[in-house]
Order: sequence, then C-alpha cells, then structure tokens
Amino acid sequence: MDETAARARFASARVARLATVRSDGGPHLVPVCFAVDGERIVSVVDEKPKTTPALRRLDNIRVHAEVSLLVDHYEDDWSALWWVRVDGRARIIEGGPDQAHAIDALQAKYSQYRGTPPGGPVIQVTPDRWRSWSAS
Repeated sequence: MDETAARARFASARVARLATVRSDGGPHLVPVCFAVDGERIVSVVDEKPKTTPALRRLDNIRVHAEVSLLVDHYEDDWSALWWVRVDGRARIIEGGPDQAHAIDALQAKYSQYRGTPPGGPVIQVTPDRWRSWSAS
C-alpha cells in the first residue's frame, strides 16, 4: 500500500490504538478517538468514564514523547486485512488556539463531540514515519 492510501485509510478509521512508553520502559496501550489535522494527529481526553483523571498516557508522554498509533481492519476474508502505523513524537496541549483547533478537527469527525465539546488535554502527534501493510 502506498503512503497516500495508507494515510487515507488511517484518517478514515474511527479508533486507533495509542502506544506510549511507561517510566519503567514498558509499553502502555489504549484505544483513542483521533483526527488527522493537516500533518498532525490529534486526540483529546474526553468525558467518557475513566478510572482516574490522572491518565497514564499523559504522564508517559511527558516523560517519553515517542508514541505509535495503529489502526487496522480485520475480517474473516483475510485478503482484505490491512494495518497502518504512525510513529512520532507527541506533545500535550492544554488551552489556547492549538487546543481549540484540535477540538474543531475532532468535532468534524465525531458527531458525539459536537453537542458537548471535550475540554481535556489534547495529545498532538507529529509523525516521523508511516508504516503499512495490506494483504492485497
């Protein structure tokens, strides 16, 4: 799959898995809603129930900015399988025009955010590398 197709498949996916690095060097993986905003990828801490407001993903990014995002497609017809992974550097945005712009991008993708805009911190990822695979 070429990079244009990989980016299009990635952008159209509804959920990604965000991988961060814990302070002990171990992996931490969570599903996230996201939007592609120009050359960056954004996700937000929203109001869906969380175990705690002190999210490990945010703490991990503050220590290790390197992250990966993965989207994939599975079905029983294995010739239709594919995945796209983005490796990059993340930063946390709390307030200001960058956060507002990210929320706008997320509202454009997810109708659930239009009625009640999320107000939590934004994770903004600047991709360093796009990787993909497709069975066909």
